[in-house]
Amino acid sequence: MKAFVLISLKEGNERELLEELKELKEVKNAYILFGEWDLIVEAELRSAEELGAFVMDKIRNREDVRLTSSLIVAGK
Repeated sequence: MKAFVLISLKEGNERELLEELKELKEVKNAYILFGEWDLIVEAELRSAEELGAFVMDKIRNREDVRLTSSLIVAGK
């Protein structure tokens, strides 16, 4: 399944996190944004459970992450 994860950071280290996220096997694309959200990640996972583990274990557990929002793609 495809999902997009929006990330808001506490600090302004978008470039550093962007490069780290791009190295993860689940991440297909990642971009820095202007506005309320700092980054968006396009991820490919097998299930909603896998998405939850990915977000909690690889994104939300970072001290510099303030907030995330996960959007599961329903169709194309």
